[in-house]
Amino acid sequence: MDIKPVLNMVGTLAILLGLLMLIPMSISVCSHQGDAWSFLVSAAIAVGLGVLIKRSSTTNKEPRIKESFAIVTLGWVIAAAIGALPFVFYGACPTYSDAFFEAMSGLTTTGATVIGNIEVQPNGILFWRSFLHWLGGMGIIVLFIAVLPGAGVGGSRLFRAEVPGPLPERIVPRIKETAKTLWLIYVGFTVVEIILLYLAGMSLSDSVNHAFATMATGGFSTKAASVGAWTSPGIHWIIATFMLLAGVNFTLYFRALSGRSLKVFFHDAEFKFYVSVIMAATALITVNLLGAGNFQSLTEAFRHSAFQVVSIITTTGFATVDFDMWPSFSKAVLMTLMFIGGCAGSTAGAIKVGRILILIKHGYKEIFQFIYPRAVTLPKLNGSPISHSMLDTATAFFFLYMSTFVGSSLIMTGFGLDLVSAFSAVAATLGNVGPGLMIVGPTLTYQPIPALGKWVLSTCMLLGRLELFTVLVLFIPDFWRRG
Repeated sequence: MDIKPVLNMVGTLAILLGLLMLIPMSISVCSHQGDAWSFLVSAAIAVGLGVLIKRSSTTNKEPRIKESFAIVTLGWVIAAAIGALPFVFYGACPTYSDAFFEAMSGLTTTGATVIGNIEVQPNGILFWRSFLHWLGGMGIIVLFIAVLPGAGVGGSRLFRAEVPGPLPERIVPRIKETAKTLWLIYVGFTVVEIILLYLAGMSLSDSVNHAFATMATGGFSTKAASVGAWTSPGIHWIIATFMLLAGVNFTLYFRALSGRSLKVFFHDAEFKFYVSVIMAATALITVNLLGAGNFQSLTEAFRHSAFQVVSIITTTGFATVDFDMWPSFSKAVLMTLMFIGGCAGSTAGAIKVGRILILIKHGYKEIFQFIYPRAVTLPKLNGSPISHSMLDTATAFFFLYMSTFVGSSLIMTGFGLDLVSAFSAVAATLGNVGPGLMIVGPTLTYQPIPALGKWVLSTCMLLGRLELFTVLVLFIPDFWRRG
């Protein structure tokens, strides 16, 4: 592997991230809350580091597939390392481990926080948290490709490394145009949500922060009580709607806009399964909550159930109530949704609905062939047979995902966490959900987790966001051999 293209692109990314820090710095200057200097110093360090890296690795070579994996993984780690600086300098996080955890949680759109006194933080810091969500939601490398002049074959390889989900589809043949299109749709949804939340009664600052966190399926809120700080059903339904939209494959939006028809949604098997799971889970939890007496009103039970189901399956992690106080059945349903996740090509995390659907169809095929051994069956998705390579990839991903989950959970129990807290913390970070159960519940923070545990969970966030393969391939010895 040639290290120069890797360092060159990582250096450019560091410079870009440093320049982006000028946005929260300007908010800090206007707010007069004393945090502007932390962004100025952080930006100077980021730009200086980026320039230094680029000067030591000047090259015109485009990255090959090996370099692309290294660029994406190292790029995200460096972005989190730089993104943590304002939290440390201002004092929002007491240690660098906490700050790195917060930044990685932001960029990977996890939404797990270590900041307990969130409501006393200045506007610049609050904006930076949500802005990290928004940058990471569509992907920092996808943004890099969109703004980088002349992103060609190398850009395409970077795109595939950062967006490796199942059911790959290209919006347009040229990768730079694809990246721009994705970001335009993303920005459009964000602007509409900001306007609607502002009209519904949120302040402009809160509207911006929550829209960023919603469309990125992140979950960072400006309030300790999350979205539950607002009792307005209108605000709850607006956020729930846009969380649902963010969990949909963005390719479908482009196809719908291009063809000026909504039929593409109803012809897509993954989308239909995604909506069906949401409807079924909402119905089950609503009935369970009414039966247990958590809510007296059907409309209230339905609203909170629908919000939490959409929040968890899209791996956003917002909360309108403390669902850790719900009956065990409701919590079990939500825990299951943590593993399912949203659609491929969305900003959501976890295993992804597409992979679950592929595995279900494969399981049905195996049962059918057990009954009829001589029958030739080809499981299909959207009218096309599921290829052996796609099936093998989905199966391997599921195995690696569950292995990572079990292994990381065992490690977390070794740090003294109870079984439920350990399992839910790993499920919530590996699935990029955010809140878990018990000591990492929706009204609590990850601050009690030991420092080493936070680094383990930060790794889980990265693995979940880059969908395992992109990161794990770096640990294969053959990867580092020349050629």
